[in-house]
Amino acid sequence: MGIDPGLRQTGFGVIAKTGEKLDYIASGTIKSGEGELPQRLKTILDGLAEVIAEYQPEQVAVEKVFVNVNPQSTLLLGQARGVAIAAAVLRDLPVAEYTALQVKQSVVGNGHAAKEQVQEMVKRLLKLPGLPKPDSADALACAICHAHGGQGLGRLATAGFRVRGGRLV
Repeated sequence: MGIDPGLRQTGFGVIAKTGEKLDYIASGTIKSGEGELPQRLKTILDGLAEVIAEYQPEQVAVEKVFVNVNPQSTLLLGQARGVAIAAAVLRDLPVAEYTALQVKQSVVGNGHAAKEQVQEMVKRLLKLPGLPKPDSADALACAICHAHGGQGLGRLATAGFRVRGGRLV
C-alpha cells in the first residue's frame, strides 16, 4: 500500500505483486476537510485505518516530506505524514519511506517528472482504464516504487542502508 500524505487530501493506493506482475487493487483519497488540526488528523488516521482493515496490505510505503517554501506548511504536512505512519505501525505493518524524486524516478524514469507523467505511467503500469486522480496516482506510484525497490516486495532487506550513486551503502 502506498500513501501520499496531505493535510487536506491523503491519497492511498493498494496494489498486489505476483512475481514481476503488478495488479491494481484499490485507490482513493481521504479528505480531512476544514476545521481544527487535531480533528483533521483524526479523520486521516481513521480513514487509513479503514483502508488497512479492508485491504489488509502486507507493507506500507509513504512519501517523504521535504522542506517547502513555507515552513508552517512543511510542519503541518509532517504531522499528516506522522499520522499515516502511525496508522500502519498500529497494525504492525512495516513502513518504507521514499522521496518524491525516488518515486518519480522509479515509475517514470525521471525524478523531475510532472504529475501528469506520473498519472500516465501509473495508468500504463497498472493497466487502468483511465487516469487516476493526482493524489491517488502519487500513492499508487509510491506503492509501485516500493514493489520495484530494494525495500519492497522483492524482500531485499535494506533497513539501515542508504542509497548513494545508485548503490546501497
